Amino acid sequence: MSSISGYNPDILSCLANLSNDEVFTPPEIANAILDLLPQELFSDPNTTFLDPACKSGVFLREIAKRLLKAQLPDSIFLCPLINCKLKKNESLTGDEEEYLVKLQKTIDHIFRQQIFGIAITEMTGLLSRRSVYCSKDADSKYSISHFETHEGNIRYQRTAHTWKNGKCIFCGAAKSQYDRDLSLESHAYEWIHHRDPRSIWNKEFDVIISNPPFQMSDGGAKSSAKPIYQEFVNQARLYNPKYLCMIIPSRWFSGGKGLDEFRETMLNDRHIRELIDYTDSSECFPGVDIAGGICYFLWDREYSGDCNIKNIVKGKEHYSSRPLNEFDTFIRYSEAVDIVKKVMALGEPMMDRQVSSRKPFGLDTTISSIDGGDLVLRYSKGLGHYPSTLITTGKPLIPKWKTIISYASYDHAGQLDKDGMRKVMSVIEVLPPNSVCTETYLIAGTFDSENEAKNLQQYFSTKFVRFLVAQIAVSQHITKGCFAFVPNQDFSKEWTDQKLYKKYNLSETEINFIEAMIRPM
Repeated sequence: MSSISGYNPDILSCLANLSNDEVFTPPEIANAILDLLPQELFSDPNTTFLDPACKSGVFLREIAKRLLKAQLPDSIFLCPLINCKLKKNESLTGDEEEYLVKLQKTIDHIFRQQIFGIAITEMTGLLSRRSVYCSKDADSKYSISHFETHEGNIRYQRTAHTWKNGKCIFCGAAKSQYDRDLSLESHAYEWIHHRDPRSIWNKEFDVIISNPPFQMSDGGAKSSAKPIYQEFVNQARLYNPKYLCMIIPSRWFSGGKGLDEFRETMLNDRHIRELIDYTDSSECFPGVDIAGGICYFLWDREYSGDCNIKNIVKGKEHYSSRPLNEFDTFIRYSEAVDIVKKVMALGEPMMDRQVSSRKPFGLDTTISSIDGGDLVLRYSKGLGHYPSTLITTGKPLIPKWKTIISYASYDHAGQLDKDGMRKVMSVIEVLPPNSVCTETYLIAGTFDSENEAKNLQQYFSTKFVRFLVAQIAVSQHITKGCFAFVPNQDFSKEWTDQKLYKKYNLSETEINFIEAMIRPM
C-alpha cells in the first residue's frame, strides 16, 4: 500500500475505457482541446459554452476551472488556505468571510450563466452533474451552485425519433432497431433531433465543444453500424458559434459509410484553423481502439485560411500548414503530399478505374468449394472448385489471367506496427484462366497473358504502390477507391521501386520516407 499511498487519480481518467462507441474523454485530452481556444475567452464573464453531448461532464468541469481561475485568480491559493482553516475549525477573518461570498457569487455566475450541457443519456446526465456540480441533483444542498431544478444547466430530455420509410429523418436510425419501449434507451440524441438547435436553450453560445457519440447500429447485417458523429458537427455548424471544437474518428479523411458529403464539407471549410490527428487512437484514448485513428479540430468563425495540422505517431509530432482540400481525400502526412503531387503531375490514369468493386463474381465470403466444379475457386480457405453454372456476374473475366488482392487490409485499420511501419496488402496473387474468387478478394487487373498479370503483381508488391494505397486506406478494408493515387502502367514491363522512384523523380528524402513507412512484402 505504501507504494501507491500518494496516488490520487482523477476519476474521469478512469472512465476513458468503458466503450468503443461512446468513448469518455480523458481530462488531459479535454484540456489539450481547450488549449486550442483563445484563452481570453475564459476571462470574459459573458462567454458562453455548450457541450451538446455530455458523457462524463469533463469538458464543462475543466471549462469551469479555467473560468474560475481567470475571473478570480487569487482563488488558487486562497481557497486551500481557507479550506485548511475550516477543517481545523479555526475562525475565519472578516476578509476571508467576505472572500467566500465573492467566491460563491463568481461560481454561481459561471455555472448559471456561462456553462451549459445536453446529456446523451439519463445516466450521463447524472454523471455530468456529479462531475460539474459535485451532486447528481443541481437542486441538492450538496450542489456547489444551487439551482431550482435537479438538472440545472445540464439537461437530459428523452427525445423521439421521427420515422419515415423505416428510418429516422434526423439521424438515419433504423426503426426496426430503435423504435423501443420507454424503458430502453432510444439513442435519439436531443441535439441532432431538432431542425433548429437554438430552440433547445433559446440562447446564443460562443463556444460549442464536445466528444459526440461515434456510431450507431443501422439495422444491417451482423453488427453493421453507421457513423453519427458528423450529425453533431453539422448541427453545431448550423448554430454558427464563434468557435467549434469536436473530437471525432479520423475515418472521414478518406472513408466511412455515408461520409462523402461530410468529407467534402470538411475539406472545403476554410474556417478549420487547427487539426490534431492521432494515427493510433490509443494514444488519445488509452486502451480504446478506433479504426482509422482519432482527431480533434478548432473551427473559427472569423478565420479563413490554411489549416495548421499536427499528426501524432507513436509520441512523435509532425507539423504542417496547408489547405485541407488539396485532394478529394485528406492525406494525414505532409511528407506524403509532395510525393502524391509528383505522381499526379504526369496526368496518368489511376488504378481506381481498373480495380474491381466488391464481389467481382457475385460470390460472398460464405461461399466454399464445391466438388466437381469446373472452375478454380479462390476463397478464404485457399483453392477449391466451383461450377460455372452458378456464376451470374463477371463472366467475361473468367477466361482471363487475373491479378487479385485481398479486400481486408494487412494492417489493423491502417495502424502502424510497433516499428512504425505498414504492410498494407496481405495477398497479391495471380489466378489462371477459368478461375473465380469470392468477395474476400478484389481483381486488380485482367490480362490475356500470364506475364502481364505477374508484372501487375510485382507492381502492387512495391513499397511505392503500397505507400500510395496507404494514404487512403485507413480502415480494415481496401476498396477500389484506395487506388486513386496509384498510376496505371504498361504491364508488358517489369516495375521495381527503383524504376518507380526514378520515373516520378522522388528525392532521397521522399524515398527514405517511403522506405521507413512500408515493410517489404
